[in-house]
Amino acid sequence: MSRPGWANLAMGKADLIVTGGTFHTMDISTSNAEAMAVRGNRILAVGSIADINSLAGPNTRRIDARGLTVTPGFIDAHSHPLMANEAISTDVNVRQISKVQSLLKERAQRTPPGQWVMAHMYDDTKFDEGRALTRQDIDAVVPSQPVMVRHRGGHTGVVNSKAFAMAGIDTDTPDPEGGRFFREDGQLTGKVAELAMDVFNDVGEWPVVDRDTNRKGASLMTKRMAASGLTSTTDAAGGLEDWISYMDALDAGELYSRVAFMPRGNTPIYSMMKEAGMRSGFGNPMLRVGAVKYAADGSASERTMRMSTPFEGTDDYGILTMSQEQIDAAVDDAVANDFRIGIHANGDVTIDMVLTAYERVLKNWEGTNPRFRIEHCSLVNPELLRRIKATNTVPTPFYTYAYYHGNKWVDYGPEKMRSMFAHRSFIDAGIMVAPASDFTPGPYEPMMALQSMVTRQDSQGRVWGENQRISAAEAMQVCTMNGAYASFEEHDKGSLTPGKLADFVLLGQDPLTTDPNALKDIPIAATYLDGQAVFEA
Repeated sequence: MSRPGWANLAMGKADLIVTGGTFHTMDISTSNAEAMAVRGNRILAVGSIADINSLAGPNTRRIDARGLTVTPGFIDAHSHPLMANEAISTDVNVRQISKVQSLLKERAQRTPPGQWVMAHMYDDTKFDEGRALTRQDIDAVVPSQPVMVRHRGGHTGVVNSKAFAMAGIDTDTPDPEGGRFFREDGQLTGKVAELAMDVFNDVGEWPVVDRDTNRKGASLMTKRMAASGLTSTTDAAGGLEDWISYMDALDAGELYSRVAFMPRGNTPIYSMMKEAGMRSGFGNPMLRVGAVKYAADGSASERTMRMSTPFEGTDDYGILTMSQEQIDAAVDDAVANDFRIGIHANGDVTIDMVLTAYERVLKNWEGTNPRFRIEHCSLVNPELLRRIKATNTVPTPFYTYAYYHGNKWVDYGPEKMRSMFAHRSFIDAGIMVAPASDFTPGPYEPMMALQSMVTRQDSQGRVWGENQRISAAEAMQVCTMNGAYASFEEHDKGSLTPGKLADFVLLGQDPLTTDPNALKDIPIAATYLDGQAVFEA
């Protein structure tokens, strides 16, 4: 056994020692680790049991990890933890339209007259009835109040006839630029997409929640994420209330995973941060400002992303929500204010537009590459891969989608799926592909992510893009070191390396030896943040 890795920390004994488990450090210099020592909130040393035991003192806590696997804390580089606000909205992640109707009727009875009735986590492909929710379904149970049922993807929703009437929308109303009111046989179905959803923002009375409730929401969601093995997540398009919620939870000692906060562009929080001189990297290890976030096209899971070829059996190429000029202006503004930028671009057309903007800015760039991001970066091709690598852009493709959203990939077809969520292609091209759940649109559980990336099988056993499979070891790298790289924090987390933050997870099984089709079922025994347990089974 080689000598252990040592951190340049203050002299003294370890506060915590972990021994007995299988260690996957994600650091080649400590790959033969048998034990780990923690002092304060940092890893003190990693090495042999004998060497690490020599650091024990009379007050050293111990973890016996026999039968468990020790890994770095997992990282989610793109999620929306606070998007589902259960204080004002009903969760309709159910499998029958009739159940959605019952939940909406119940919510309406608890909602003041005239106020919007809200629901979230709707998924059009998961119903036993084999069809999507319609405005007529909603009208049947809530005819006199406006209703918005938001898709879990966040890019579409279903509204009732009352909502259309209040907004002055009828069958002759044209689609707004960057949005769509869906129709069948000339009649509104109730489905609204992208910027068409914004039409309702100033119509009627929307429910609000108080600051304390928002704080509790931030606490609850980060606690749930910690229970899945996540020690760091990313709010990829936060608003002012979201920032305050995380701050309040942190001050109360109730923030259970680290948060990289990406302010949404063209919103008050982004304007305030620029005016105050805040920029990407501002904050502390628990809550830090990330890149500014914009969205330039539609959704993968809701089938609205902009592509060069249409969806299967249609003439629908998807929706652009930003022009090239708007993308260029957003990048220029971010750079001028020392912000990194991440632009949501799912389709190949949109990815090309974003890369065009990045290439223009980087042409005469001096200093450290800013690691601009492409959020989702779903549908790629060899030329796009070349340009992503050349600009050192960080893509954040969905990591649980192949498994969880299988029914949706029928609309893309097998050939497109060979180039979507292209983890294999990114890795082979030498691109630091980052881990992303996009929760609520996708589940955030890292163990499901490993299974999805390794097998490319959905929950029904169908394979989508088998050429994009990666190994369990590569998937672990994506979910740890690559996640840290995406936020310029690889010096602080992502591996069990002396000097880094003591964020680690105890798994009930070893992902590298578990049946790939059972990876999602690996239990999380405990999650540690700063060397302290934030979850124990």
